[in-house]
Amino acid sequence: MMNHVSVLEISLAALQHNYNFFKSRLLKSTKILGVVKAFGYGSESVAIAKHLETLGANYLAVAYVKEGLVLRKAGVKLPILVLHPQIAQFDLLIENCLEPNLYNFRSLEAFLNMVSKTKLDNYPIHIKFNTGLNRLGFVVDDISKIISILKATTSVKLASIFSHLAASEDLSEKAFTLNQISQFKAIANTLIKELGYTPMQHILNTSGVVNYSESQFDMVRIGIGLYGFGNEENITKQLELVGVLKSKISQIHNIEAGQTVGYNRAFTSATAIKTATIPIGHADGVSRQQGNGVGYVYINNQKAFIIGNVCMDMLMVNVTDIACAEGDAIFIYRDQAHIEDLAAKQNTIPYELLTAISQRIGRKIV
Repeated sequence: MMNHVSVLEISLAALQHNYNFFKSRLLKSTKILGVVKAFGYGSESVAIAKHLETLGANYLAVAYVKEGLVLRKAGVKLPILVLHPQIAQFDLLIENCLEPNLYNFRSLEAFLNMVSKTKLDNYPIHIKFNTGLNRLGFVVDDISKIISILKATTSVKLASIFSHLAASEDLSEKAFTLNQISQFKAIANTLIKELGYTPMQHILNTSGVVNYSESQFDMVRIGIGLYGFGNEENITKQLELVGVLKSKISQIHNIEAGQTVGYNRAFTSATAIKTATIPIGHADGVSRQQGNGVGYVYINNQKAFIIGNVCMDMLMVNVTDIACAEGDAIFIYRDQAHIEDLAAKQNTIPYELLTAISQRIGRKIV
C-alpha cells in the first residue's frame, strides 16, 4: 500500500526498448547480464528482473546476498551473480542458489569450506580479477594458486572469469582501457589452459558495450544503460527513461515582499510571489543541494525552481508565472536531460539521483 502521494512510475516498455538497443549492438552469441542492484538502480528490482527474464536475459547481478534473496522469494529463476557477497551470508547464498563473486583468497577459501559442508558438487562461482579499477579482485600473481585450489576440489566450478573497466565512458582513457582488456585476455587464456574447461568471460559494462564492442567475450553486463542512461549524450538520446518521478501540489501560498520561506528563513522575497508546496523532500531522495534556486521541477511543462531549503518531507517552488492549482500533477524527474542537469548542478552523476529515491516513495509499474 502506498503511503505517499509522490510516485515513481516505472515503464517496462522503456526497459524493453533499452534492452533491445544494447542487444542490437551485440553478436547473437553474446549473453546479457542485467544489473539490478540497489533496487534496480532506484526503480523496482523485482519488476525489472522479471521483465528482463521474459526478454531473454541470461544472467542478473546484485551487489549483496539479501538483494538476491528478494528476487528468489519473488520467483525469479535466472542465475544471479552476487558481486560483493559477505562471508557471513554464504549459507543464505547457497540456500537460495545464488552465485558468488570470489575476489580474494579469504573469500574463496571461506566459500570452499562452506560448500564442502553441504556436500555439493560443481557449485557455480565467479572469480574477479583486478586489471586497474583497484576495487576488488585477484591479481595476475594469484593465478597459479587459484588454479591449484580449483583443481583440488569438485565442490565448485568456475562459471565465469571477469573484470571491471575503470573508465570505459572516457575515450581520453582509451589506452588505459585497452590495456585492461589486454590484461584480462591474458589472464583468461592462462586460466582456461590450465583448468581444462572454458568458463564464461566478461569485462564490458554499459559504456564498454558502446565504445569497445569488439571485446564482448562471452557476456556483457548492462546496468545504467537499461534504465535510460548511456553516459554519452548521443547514446542517452536513443534510450528511454525507465523511472519518471511524479508528485502533486499540496498547497499554494501568496508570499508578500519581505516575507521568508522555509527553514532558516533561507529565502526572502523581494517582491510579491506565489509558491507551491510539494510533498517530497530530502528523506525521499531530493538532495538539500537542490534548494535555494538550484533544482527545479516541471509544472505544466514549465520549470519551477526550488525556493529556500529542501525540507525532510516537502519542498517549495516558485510558481508566480505558472498557471497551476492545488492537486495538480508535477514532475520531480521528468526525463534524462532533467536528471542529468540536476546531477551536474550538484557535481554528481545520474546514478546518485536515481538510487537516492527513497523506498517510501510508491512504485507504479506502467
